[in-house]
Amino acid sequence: MKNVFVLLAIFVVNAFSLSAGMANDKPNILFVFADDQCYQTIRSLGNEEVLTPNLDRLVREGTTFSHCYNMGGWNGAICVASRTMINTGRYLWHANELDDSLAEEVEAGRFWSEYMKSAGYRTYMTGKWHVRFPADQTFDVTGHIRGGMPSQTDEGYNRPIEGQTDVWSPYDTKFGGFWEGGTHWSEVVGNEAVGFLSEAAGIDDPFFMYIAFNAPHDPRQSPKEYVDLYPEANIKVPVNFLPEYPYKDDMGCSAKLRDEKLAPFPRTEFSVRVNRQEYYAIITHMDAQIGRILDALDATGKRDNTWIFFTADHGLSVGHHGLIGKQSQYDHSVRVPFMVVGPGVEAGRSISAPIYLQDVMPTTLELAGIEKPEHVDFHSLLPLLESDVPQTNYPAIYGGYIDLQRMVTQNGYKLILYPKIGRARLYNLVSDPWEMNDLFEEEGTQAISRKLFDSLLKLQKENGDKLDLVSAFPNLAGT
Repeated sequence: MKNVFVLLAIFVVNAFSLSAGMANDKPNILFVFADDQCYQTIRSLGNEEVLTPNLDRLVREGTTFSHCYNMGGWNGAICVASRTMINTGRYLWHANELDDSLAEEVEAGRFWSEYMKSAGYRTYMTGKWHVRFPADQTFDVTGHIRGGMPSQTDEGYNRPIEGQTDVWSPYDTKFGGFWEGGTHWSEVVGNEAVGFLSEAAGIDDPFFMYIAFNAPHDPRQSPKEYVDLYPEANIKVPVNFLPEYPYKDDMGCSAKLRDEKLAPFPRTEFSVRVNRQEYYAIITHMDAQIGRILDALDATGKRDNTWIFFTADHGLSVGHHGLIGKQSQYDHSVRVPFMVVGPGVEAGRSISAPIYLQDVMPTTLELAGIEKPEHVDFHSLLPLLESDVPQTNYPAIYGGYIDLQRMVTQNGYKLILYPKIGRARLYNLVSDPWEMNDLFEEEGTQAISRKLFDSLLKLQKENGDKLDLVSAFPNLAGT
């Protein structure tokens, strides 16, 4: 009997050692998440106005997906839908069905962090969460967990007005917001991420870090030295600037929408320049914190076995098309940056195949050795990263906002629908990347619109989208 116990003990020890060894072979995952960052806000990707040396570093060292999309949202807080999708792996309307029952998903292990824990990862989270389940109940270690946005003040809305004194300042700490608590929230995220990495340096278990900045969401606050990098007079107004978007009320982006209240109506070039000045400044400030995190990763000695992902939960208009917020189907609102750096990932490469930002979830599951669960709708990016031949996971891209907007992008064209008023807009994204020339009423484009509409109907079924578009657009449906 004594020999049986000895053999059993040896078996348990060996099994534990084997499990630990397998865990140690798995790559670390560093996921860095921004809020409200448009794909057009990285210098090395074409915007020479903005300073982003550390995000540029990720572009140089890894592969960029140039056409990364968010599917949309079921209320004005697009980030809630985006973050629910990324943590559950489900498409927009499937995720919406779970919004009130996320506890059941976590308990069943059907959550991003739960899957990573099951694969032997030590999980960390700090920063913005905005998912309807407590982060500290699904991650092993958490830092400051923030809500949807720092507090905005009355003075931060309907500004600035040219010729009037602007009482609000992005670097005056009396306005709270990112300054609440005494240290800028982006710096808090940077501090905590660096601390997590210092701890991880001495732990054998692979780590999964979910580092989520509230920046560059409004109130767009940063230290004065960052704002001073961007003199207002030097800021360019977007080429598709409009004083007012003609369908703003019927698409859900009226003056009643909180995001649209940030700048005065009608939009002025001056107000847009100031808003973009502050937008660029908080992005550069966040970029500095990302640099600290990357340096801390290097210091752990684990960089060579770490995959880094950077993206944002959605984009932001900040003056494009007369809009300020993110509740539209234009590229400035639905497209985000997406960079991947990791072992074997080609440096300096750009992939134009369309993806969703939530593809990061199944990608990391595959890296962790987890077979893709049946309920996960999104797709791993590893086949695209490993292939030299152009391919795609998504022949067409879907977008939706409440019951007021729908969108499909396919083969270089985009169809935007406003069901409430039966209005459609068609853009050729190749010849018109700024989406300024609506082709829907142009002669000879009807076949393109109908083909896109058919694709959108198919995407609706895949997505669980029950909005009746056929009744709203009988001409497109051929009825």
